[in-house]
Amino acid sequence: MTTASLVSVLLGSLWLAGCAGEPATRDMGASPGPSVPVLKPSRAPAADAGAACQLLDYTTVEQALGLSFEVAAGGQQDGTQTCVLQIAGASAPDLTLAVTSSNADPAVFRKTVVPKGAADLAGLGKAGYQLAVAAAPDAGRGPGVEIGWLSEAKRILVLRCTLPADAPQEEADALAGKLIELAKALDQPQA
Repeated sequence: MTTASLVSVLLGSLWLAGCAGEPATRDMGASPGPSVPVLKPSRAPAADAGAACQLLDYTTVEQALGLSFEVAAGGQQDGTQTCVLQIAGASAPDLTLAVTSSNADPAVFRKTVVPKGAADLAGLGKAGYQLAVAAAPDAGRGPGVEIGWLSEAKRILVLRCTLPADAPQEEADALAGKLIELAKALDQPQA
């Protein structure tokens, strides 16, 4: 597979991954009072969704970004693993992660993976970039930020967070540093 094909699969997988679902709630009785058991909403660990979701943890993401997610969906296509975290019943905010093994060197990464208009990002893996993601209000999506990097572990990772349609650009700009810190945590060797 050529590097250009790999990039197409990687970025295409980000858009193909998706998830839906509703948190479970149930009132076990009609009469009010302390004896009425009520099940609280719960969520399975993000890692249970498999694929790249095995690298994500809801609590870690919430602490890093200040965003709380409820559902996860993982997928795999042609060696690229993906994960999407969302709030049940909403398309944004969302966090997507795509991971692909690669023998690319930093020069090849910069030439074939880094999107046009992206800024060079030092201090993350062998090479990295940061890209502002434009809002798509007609699709119900606000601005966002994308971080991509070539890891020391010979993987290309792309982490993207998109905010709700009513979020101001300044909120996405402030999210960039937080997303970089999450990316650094993901780039650590897995135990």
